[in-house]
Amino acid sequence: MNSREPFDDLEAELLALGDLLDVPAPPPADVAAAVRARLEAPDEAAHGPVSGPARPHSPVRRRRARWKVVTAVVLVVIAITAATPQGRAAVVRILRFAGIELRIGDTPPKAVTTVTPLPYEHTVDQDGLKAEVKFQVRTLKALGEPERTTVSDKGRIVSMFWPGGVRFDQFEGVLDPVLFKKLGPPWPDYTKVGPYQAWWVPGAHPLGYLSRPDGTEIPLRQAGPTLIWQQDALNYRLEGVKTEEEAVRVATSLG
Repeated sequence: MNSREPFDDLEAELLALGDLLDVPAPPPADVAAAVRARLEAPDEAAHGPVSGPARPHSPVRRRRARWKVVTAVVLVVIAITAATPQGRAAVVRILRFAGIELRIGDTPPKAVTTVTPLPYEHTVDQDGLKAEVKFQVRTLKALGEPERTTVSDKGRIVSMFWPGGVRFDQFEGVLDPVLFKKLGPPWPDYTKVGPYQAWWVPGAHPLGYLSRPDGTEIPLRQAGPTLIWQQDALNYRLEGVKTEEEAVRVATSLG
């Protein structure tokens, strides 16, 4: 097979995407710099090394190169949308990342005044955690032992709690979103947890749960500032740490 075929297809897709975008000319300097750095970053920084001899046109290399370019394009579209008046005045934008659907509007959404637990949420001990959850559960060393731990949705979500309203959720769902957030100003901020891409949501916002394939939604509660990221095929959500810098520091202690 011609090794250029995946890139030919990608070029066509990106050209089509470009026709749909209304962005400033030139784009903001910080956006351009961030995307350029993302494109130039080595594959190993984001995905880890490839075992065996390095082959420039191997299927693995082609897939990773394609994903890197697509990721960069998504980031620049979201960043430009948030950075320009025409973007902020547009209809709600949707970004799906780390198992969470971010619905970004031009005005703050109406606050959720009730509190609803996740489906089948219940407290567990270490033995119950091992019995109910199939993925590897990790904790945040910077926070010490949690006060309590819960499991929800028949083992799909693990939540840990610390004093002061700090909550750490971890769950599967790489392709299909599990949770949704309704956002307005202040806008989410792109950041990194070590080599992993992340988004920081600085303000209080409605949090909900997508419970079924038909998209049925369960409003959960008004959530606090949150850091979300994806690492090793799992999704992580750290809520209640007041600043982005501190949240990133805590998140890098994942172990």
